[in-house]
Amino acid sequence: MFSRIVLLCVATISIAGCGGAQTGDGDVVAAFYPLAFALAEVAPQGIVVRDLTPPGAEPHDLELDARDVEAIRGAALVVYLGGGFQPALEDALEEREGPALDVLQKAGVRLKSDTVDTGAVDPHVWLDPLRYAAVAREIAAELGHPAGADAFVARLERLDAELERGLARCARRQLVTSHAAFGYLTERYDLEQVPLVGIEPEAEPSPRDLEQLVDRVRATGATTIFFETLVSSELAETVARETGARTAVLDPLEGLQAEQLDAGTDYFDVMRENLAALRAGLGCP
Repeated sequence: MFSRIVLLCVATISIAGCGGAQTGDGDVVAAFYPLAFALAEVAPQGIVVRDLTPPGAEPHDLELDARDVEAIRGAALVVYLGGGFQPALEDALEEREGPALDVLQKAGVRLKSDTVDTGAVDPHVWLDPLRYAAVAREIAAELGHPAGADAFVARLERLDAELERGLARCARRQLVTSHAAFGYLTERYDLEQVPLVGIEPEAEPSPRDLEQLVDRVRATGATTIFFETLVSSELAETVARETGARTAVLDPLEGLQAEQLDAGTDYFDVMRENLAALRAGLGCP
């Protein structure tokens, strides 16, 4: 834990021009957007938060330059998600002497098994607002400021109630997604995820696998194939054409685009956009 206070500058979250700045003594580093957003929400006023993953980038593919490595070494705290989600960062942390918080391990969040890739796990815990709240509590505790999470957790609980109401009475309960990123969300709200590929969004099915996917999607009666913002929509569009379905965006919130950040869009905005897309795609009254 630490208590050093410096001038507020939430990199790539709320103040333009902070990204890429050297992280100073007392600053904190977050691995990617959901962790950076939670840090900024629960930290005492004055803590500097740096997001290692640039806007619009896929966090799985994060590569660190020398400035990133130096920031990791010099930060008062690094908050990351373990389990091999960002291997380059985990390698860099092996050379770090200061504290680092693996939010999944510390918060005791159970990783869901991937239904497509044998042995793979779903790290997208922030898509369940209540699991995300547990992560925020652990971050606040690590900062020595446990009460700092109270307001953020209350907002997450209200979001959970909105999702619960909005998804309670839908014509369809099966959610066809471009990859298996939505297991926690579907588990929380009594939906069934039907992913086209597994946890790794870059996976490409063979022609035979594609044929089986089309048959599987037809069997669900799905009218919408959901794809995400940071990876190609080609597979979702192909399956949609073959099944007569339409496509729509469902954002796994691994990161935001630069224009979203410039417009002041945040986690809560995107989750409510996701709710609207789900209600339209699943036929919820």
